[in-house]
Amino acid sequence: MGPLMIYSCNIVWYLLLVLCVVLRIHLVQANGWLSAHATFYGANQSPTSLGGACGYDDTFHAGFGVNTAAVSTMLFREGEVCGACYQVICDYKIDPKWCLRSRSVTITVTNFCPPNNHGGWCDPPNHHFDMSMPSFFNIARQGSEGIVPVLYRRVACKRRGGVRFTLKGQSNFNMVMITNVGGSGDVKGVWMRGLRSGGWLAMHRNWGANWQSSADLRNQRLSFKISLVDGKTLVFLNVVPSNWRFGQTFSSHTQFF
Repeated sequence: MGPLMIYSCNIVWYLLLVLCVVLRIHLVQANGWLSAHATFYGANQSPTSLGGACGYDDTFHAGFGVNTAAVSTMLFREGEVCGACYQVICDYKIDPKWCLRSRSVTITVTNFCPPNNHGGWCDPPNHHFDMSMPSFFNIARQGSEGIVPVLYRRVACKRRGGVRFTLKGQSNFNMVMITNVGGSGDVKGVWMRGLRSGGWLAMHRNWGANWQSSADLRNQRLSFKISLVDGKTLVFLNVVPSNWRFGQTFSSHTQFF
């Protein structure tokens, strides 16, 4: 009976452990937190230039600072998540050695962490954040192997100043990079209108935070209408003066909250 009792106790212990893990997962999810893992960009990369697949030239110029991250396929949504904000904490209960207790950081999504299809952290169905080094070491200890368990949740983006519009393209090809977006931060739809063009012209996502239109709106004051993923919509009237040139950036006086 001795070995049988030991075997039964092991089964009970294993089932209790599984039950505790399941209950913890449900509790975390009920509070709006989800589980993921995080790594960080190489030390030789400047966190100000990690715009990557979202097309941001410089994260400071875009209004995001150094607390940025690339996200895996499951989160990136083909660029729709560019500009969105997440609160991330290192999961101290799972990894007390490398996680800093009760420390969190709010990051902006500025890049895509591509899958390698060989079991990498960014392969589906993993939820993963490849963070800038400054943001990573806000929540994890120096000297870690660079992979830690985290909990994350969507939060509203708090931006200084208004939404910014950077004009790119040439002649009748307008490409506009939209940055420093508050609220949910992730742009769902964009429309533009010239002072003499009449109605609103729908723009299409070219890539990341860059939206395009084939209308020739040179020498006209430009207005924009932006709709976020959470359904909020704002109009930015005459935010660009008629003497604008490609390559210039204009900031509005209006912001999402």
